[in-house]
Amino acid sequence: MSDRQQQFSGTSAVRPGQEIDAGRLAEWMQANVEGYAGPLTIEQFKGGQSNPTYKLITPGQNYVLRRKPPGQLLPSAHAVDREYKVITALYAQGFPVARTFGLCQDNDVIGTWFYIMDCVDGRVIWDTTFPDVPKAERRAYFDAMNKTMADLHMIDPVAAGLGDFGKPGNYFARQIGRWSKQYLEDVDAGRYPAMDKLVEWLPANIPAGDETSIVHGDYRCDNMIFHPTEPKVLAVLDWELSTLGHPLADFSYHLMMYRMPPSTTTGLVGNDLESMGLPSEQEYIDAYCRRTGRDGIPDIDFYVAYNMFRLAGIIHGIKGRVIRGTATSAHAKKSAEGFEALADLAWDQAQKLGAR
Repeated sequence: MSDRQQQFSGTSAVRPGQEIDAGRLAEWMQANVEGYAGPLTIEQFKGGQSNPTYKLITPGQNYVLRRKPPGQLLPSAHAVDREYKVITALYAQGFPVARTFGLCQDNDVIGTWFYIMDCVDGRVIWDTTFPDVPKAERRAYFDAMNKTMADLHMIDPVAAGLGDFGKPGNYFARQIGRWSKQYLEDVDAGRYPAMDKLVEWLPANIPAGDETSIVHGDYRCDNMIFHPTEPKVLAVLDWELSTLGHPLADFSYHLMMYRMPPSTTTGLVGNDLESMGLPSEQEYIDAYCRRTGRDGIPDIDFYVAYNMFRLAGIIHGIKGRVIRGTATSAHAKKSAEGFEALADLAWDQAQKLGAR
């Protein structure tokens, strides 16, 4: 088992400061979750940076609870109600997500908003090189990720009941503005020259053309549950950043794995992909284009630069939560330490496109 797999897989005791009143929760589930029957045992998943996630164990069925973290929060962050809405809608469309059971917007129950969904049994792959999967099967796992993302982008938001899930059009301009504002307003986490330059350069260099689809916002191998033994995605997780947006923003975020070093995140840079049984970046792009009816992605370099900036903004937010003492993962501090390196990577990408 790889180090990351060992570090992030499974559950542990609930972390200090993130405890849940089991009695109050059981009462709410008895009244709101069809088929619930206690007694209830609560454990906390090791992985996850943003919304604390718990395993709820009962004699008849296991559930998962996602909640807003306790403490001071930025206004637009930790939108568990949006997660609940998109997962519920996509489940009805036959897309691989967990079945939802209920949303609670009453802070008096456990202290913050939360929702309950099914606990899907399977495997989470925490390392993008898929080291625990036999070499001969790795391409099939990559293809399953690729197909699942393409399937998401081909769903009609209106038909799925998500026509109001975001604003159609001008996605890059709005997202760059959002993450720039969040970066600039989080004074606890501080400023950094590369990010300051990107805040100025990115909005002036957005490619022409626009599209709208349902986008996940944080699509990567460790945000999905695979079948225990087969290259099949059973459930896509962590929909906090989902919205209506540009599908190529979503795809290029996922594609960043090909341009990120392992030291910064679970990137593939520096690996011999062919010898490891993994598809090349171009092969992966071609597969997505084939599934979505595209003739290539000419502006992929800008989209990757944007997404590196966006991810740096997310990690900047984690850094702020670490400083404020509201970080929800035991590994948040280590993640926050990667902010500057990631911002530099984003600016390096922009410089390849002529940024100065």
